[in-house]
Order: sequence, then structure tokens, then C-alpha cells
Amino acid sequence: MKKRRKNEEMVLGDLLKSFVGENKLDTKGLNQVQIREVWNNQMGPAIAKYTTGIKLKHDTLFVQLSSSVLREELSYGKEKIIRNLNEEMNQELVRKLVLR
Repeated sequence: MKKRRKNEEMVLGDLLKSFVGENKLDTKGLNQVQIREVWNNQMGPAIAKYTTGIKLKHDTLFVQLSSSVLREELSYGKEKIIRNLNEEMNQELVRKLVLR
């Protein structure tokens, strides 16, 4: 990783990622928070409104939805959802999506 001078500007998110990477800190907790943000951003406010819980356990993302109709609709596009989430996270974090 390229060293930066103190006077160079950095986005706070990039700075935190850099800090975590350089210090080899556990990113499980950070991934839990980030996956929630990514889910809401990728799926939009309409789906976020019906999302009651999100939990990342190992490589499986568990998403709890309050609408059975929405759950059924989303189940048809699981592979695309997984691909979009991983692209946004810049890593292969989610391999399986469980909609509840």
C-alpha cells in the first residue's frame, strides 16, 4: 500500500479501510455495518422499508423482510443481488443469501 503524506486529503472511509488493513484488524464488525448500508443503497428505500433485519454470518447474508410477497419477488434475483452486493463491497463477502 502506498504511503500518504499527512497533508494529502483522504475520504474518511478510505482512511478507515487503510487503518484496518495496515493494522490487520478484524473486519467482521465493520463488514456487518457496511453490508447494512450497502443493502439499503443497492435495494433502494422501498425495499429498505420492508427490511427488518440483516445479519452476515460467515459468507451467508440473512435478510429478514416484513413482506412475504417482496421476499418471493427477491428470491428470483438472488444471484444478481449477491453479485451487486459483492461489487459494492469490493470483495467476495456474500456467497449465499437467505431471505426470511
